[in-house]
Amino acid sequence: MEALRAELRRHEHLYYVLDQPEISDAAYDGLMRQLQELERAHPELAVPPDSPTVRVGGAPREGFVKVRHSAPMLSLDNALNEGELTDFDRRVRELLGGDAYEYVAELKLDGLSMAVHYEDGQLARAVTRGDGETGEDVTENARTIRTLPLRVESEWPRIEVRGEVLMTKRAFERLNIEREAVGLPLYANPRNSGAGSLRVLDPAVTAARQMEFFAYFLLVDGKPVLSGQWASLQRMKAMGFKVNPNIARLDGLEGLLAYCRQWGERRETLPYEIDGVVAKVDLVEQQNKLGWTAKFPRWAIAYKFTARQAETVLEGVDIQVGRTGALTPVARLRPVNVGGVTVANATLHNEEEIARLGLEIGDTVVVERSGDVIPKIVEVKSRPATRTPFVMPKQCPVCGSDVVRPEGEVATRCLNSSCPARLKESLLHFAARSVMDIDGLGEALVDQLVETGAVKSIADFYELTFEQLAALERMGEKSARKIIDNIQGTRQKPLARLLAGLGIPFVGERTAQFLADDLGSLDAIREASEARLQLVEEIGPKVSQSIQKFFAEPHNQELVQRLRAAGLKMESDGPRRPPAGPFVGMTFVLTGTLPGMEREEAKAMIEAAGGKVTGSVSKKTSVVVAGAEAGSKLVKAQELGIAVWDKDELLARIAPAAQA
Repeated sequence: MEALRAELRRHEHLYYVLDQPEISDAAYDGLMRQLQELERAHPELAVPPDSPTVRVGGAPREGFVKVRHSAPMLSLDNALNEGELTDFDRRVRELLGGDAYEYVAELKLDGLSMAVHYEDGQLARAVTRGDGETGEDVTENARTIRTLPLRVESEWPRIEVRGEVLMTKRAFERLNIEREAVGLPLYANPRNSGAGSLRVLDPAVTAARQMEFFAYFLLVDGKPVLSGQWASLQRMKAMGFKVNPNIARLDGLEGLLAYCRQWGERRETLPYEIDGVVAKVDLVEQQNKLGWTAKFPRWAIAYKFTARQAETVLEGVDIQVGRTGALTPVARLRPVNVGGVTVANATLHNEEEIARLGLEIGDTVVVERSGDVIPKIVEVKSRPATRTPFVMPKQCPVCGSDVVRPEGEVATRCLNSSCPARLKESLLHFAARSVMDIDGLGEALVDQLVETGAVKSIADFYELTFEQLAALERMGEKSARKIIDNIQGTRQKPLARLLAGLGIPFVGERTAQFLADDLGSLDAIREASEARLQLVEEIGPKVSQSIQKFFAEPHNQELVQRLRAAGLKMESDGPRRPPAGPFVGMTFVLTGTLPGMEREEAKAMIEAAGGKVTGSVSKKTSVVVAGAEAGSKLVKAQELGIAVWDKDELLARIAPAAQA
């Protein structure tokens, strides 16, 4: 197990920090699964806190603990133009009395500052900047960041590394696609979404969002321990931290100005957002001589890039239909140069954003470019008398089907699962492992099937031939036969799987199972009134309306008939059985780590015994099942006088019923 951990740590460093992977993702995943299986099989051997398996995220918490910093995390004074940067350099030169000095220049990463503490080489605590004096303990979330070492080699028993947590542009775009798919409002920029991802109460959420940590300060007992900033950066890099590769040691003002100009022009080539350059006098001895004001160090400054904005006229609004069916309004602008690029379009996100701006066609607007994302309108500058309001269309501009905006949602969606604009996403969702499980139908193959016209609807899967698949690029006969067999096997999948695969907004796997169990057939679900649908467990007005509108759409009616003709199961395997077992009527909460048992396994056992599992403790909770490292949920249960069981008692309570 320890040999596997060492190998996984090495591959993590190669991949995430050095960007020099030696093995494939599949090989890495295989090593990780092997270690997870060994750790589960040997609960008597404690899992060390720096094991790579802890990065997947632990149990959600109910709040963050405030922690005082070892030394204040001061903000920096700003230089908004080259003249102010020149004034800063003049003050440094005068205060140092003519001594030679060098600057260390670093890109000003647009993220969230965090201080990470190590004790005897092990990650002990991670704290956000907060107000500079006190931050929040986000240790469990920080453990999920792959570029943050869980163990380091250091000559000091306790060290503190300060740095910036950020979300890359690619991770930000992926997150917004996922939020759009479930009708959530989109995040405005990577910085806000990154800060929010670090401060969520569930570490698994942070893990899924693939944050990065760049180190920029090394401290012991709140003070620098090496001769200068450059030496600290090199030492942290040697320890295994990710240090931004674009740092530079510069001799004097001219070199610093050239560096700022260079990155002002090249900032969009970076995979993350920056909003300026940080310049620090290198040597600690000179930093101490320069000292601090009440708010800022005199030896460092943040040079801020000028905002890339311009004024132009909104000439119209076009509609784009995304992969999930969401209709997104896009501003059609009178072409204008913004930061050296001609801009003719800007995202408007949704109707709420248009209303927030008070925007109408004909307005003069301020347009801003930020990184590689589509430009956006930040404000309306003037409103002529001839302006006209924008109205969201009632039909999809791509396929002509009805669109719907559910109550409480910001996204307006096309309801047609076979709409060409959302077809690929619908096909991939239908083929997913947790839905119809068509192994081999991945993104590359779906792209080919759509582009060749072989598949225009999920029903077309059932008309594919072996010859069609075998003729595709990079598709051998063995793979083609396997995929055809896998498609044929889906005819026996239960109704709940088919229902989840149709892509009805707000109907996922759990809701689909409740519908199938309660109403028994697809026809009964399709014909049910809103009132009847709301009698099904966990279904309210929003979901019932979405189901009715989906089945009212003619394209979807045709899809259901084609799937019926293809032989898919349209009825449930049997009526839903009422809950039975020793836990009927009881509500459970799981907290901590149960030895030798996954949380999902414990949840399944409780539900099989008739109980219900929820995520938070309240007066309605019957039992809290607590394992190692149980936190605030256990404390709250004790305060409320709620019964607390360990794993052994849980199994003992289930066992008599199982034997009977």
